[in-house]
Amino acid sequence: MKKILGTIGLMTLGLSAMAQYPTIGKIHRYDAALDALIDTTAKIEIVAKGFTWSEGPVWVKKEGYLLFTDVPENTIHKWTEAKGLEVFLKPSGYTGTGVYSEEPGANGLIINLKGNLVSCEHGDRRIAEMPLKRPDQKKTLAHLFEGKQLNSPNDLVQKKSGDYYFTDPPYGLPGRGKPEPAKELDYQGVYRINTKGEISLQIKNLGRPNGLAFNPDESILYVGTSERPTLINAYPVDKAGNLGEGNLFFDASELAKQGIRGGYDGMKVDAKGNVWTTGPGGVLIINSSGKLLGRIATGNGNSNVAFGGADGKYLFITSDMNLLRVKIK
Repeated sequence: MKKILGTIGLMTLGLSAMAQYPTIGKIHRYDAALDALIDTTAKIEIVAKGFTWSEGPVWVKKEGYLLFTDVPENTIHKWTEAKGLEVFLKPSGYTGTGVYSEEPGANGLIINLKGNLVSCEHGDRRIAEMPLKRPDQKKTLAHLFEGKQLNSPNDLVQKKSGDYYFTDPPYGLPGRGKPEPAKELDYQGVYRINTKGEISLQIKNLGRPNGLAFNPDESILYVGTSERPTLINAYPVDKAGNLGEGNLFFDASELAKQGIRGGYDGMKVDAKGNVWTTGPGGVLIINSSGKLLGRIATGNGNSNVAFGGADGKYLFITSDMNLLRVKIK
């Protein structure tokens, strides 16, 4: 009953462009440079609610709508200002029968260079691509590495060259990989899929690689981890598209001294190179030198972010049971 009522309430939030959305949270300023990016008085709006665990937001610019996932519910949702919430695709990440795991659905989403939707699918343990208007034409881009099934692809990015990079922690496996009868790989990797469809392991020494994003000129790939040690590393990208040795970019040690702890999940990088990442205490805004500028505190666990909106001036946040947005500059 709680889930049904939550869905009904969620649908009514977006019926009108004049809707007054409830608000939540607070924006903290740590450096004056934050003022060029967001006002500390900006409202953090709850535009939809009632989810089990929202994730993977992506703004479809050409059509003017947001897609995001509810991983435990095996569903991709569509949200617009005019209509609110609609189911876009179900099942989204597990097409088998019966109960697979606690998080069987799709997780991270992107719109690729061809304008298709690419999804990280937990239950089917793959990266898949589909035309937005023809999900029945979904095809697998990656499922196996060296003859073994992937764990549960979590998040991905695409380089301007066409190459994809994705993380593969075990969160979508039965028991989250513990015990591990379903786990075939003995590490949690970061992989690259080149334009020929060849898969290569780029990183294997991270416990729970999660969110990732390129800096503006794609010379650096940031990768965050969601379990200890929680940190964001910066990996140089060579001309062939392979990653070099990573260096620590940000570890939130100063926040930890204040009792603000947590791991990193999804992230995006803006045109100026600032990293907007879910992490300890909300969404952290970090400049390209690794300096913390501000924090969007939502009061809940946060999974991912996306830039979007009609004028491109909103940050959407998937935050536990909520879908949030906040006006940015």
